[in-house]
Amino acid sequence: MRELRAAVRALFARAVRPDEPGSADAGRLVPWRAAVRLLNEAAARTPAVPVLDWPEDTAPVVRQTPVRSGDDLTAALAHAVIAFLASPDRDRLRARHASRCVRYFLMEHPRQEWCTPRGGNRARAARHHQRHQAPA
Repeated sequence: MRELRAAVRALFARAVRPDEPGSADAGRLVPWRAAVRLLNEAAARTPAVPVLDWPEDTAPVVRQTPVRSGDDLTAALAHAVIAFLASPDRDRLRARHASRCVRYFLMEHPRQEWCTPRGGNRARAARHHQRHQAPA
C-alpha cells in the first residue's frame, strides 16, 4: 500500500505539470517511470476477463470485467487511479504549495489554491489583509 501511495504521488506530481509539486513532496518522489510500473503491477493483482457486450443495433464491444476471487484493496485503488489519470478530471488536479502540505486536490474554482476549507479561509483572509493593509 505504501509503494502504491508513493507511486500515485509521483504520478499526480507529473499530472500537475508544468507546476511543480509541493515543497514538502518534491524531494521524496519516485521516478515517474517506476511509478507507472508500480501502479500497473498493483492493478494486475486483480485479474480481469474479457466480456462480450453486443447490443442489438450496434457493433460488439469487449469490456474487461474483474474476477471477484479476492478483492485486493491495493488493486482496486490502482484501478481507480488509472481511471482518474486517464480521465478529463486529471486536468483539474492541482498541488498545494503551502509549506509542509503534501496534498493534491481537484480545482473547483479558477482561483482555488487550497485543498481544504480551512486552507481556503486562510487564503481569503490573507488576500483581505493584503488589500486592506496600510501602505508603509
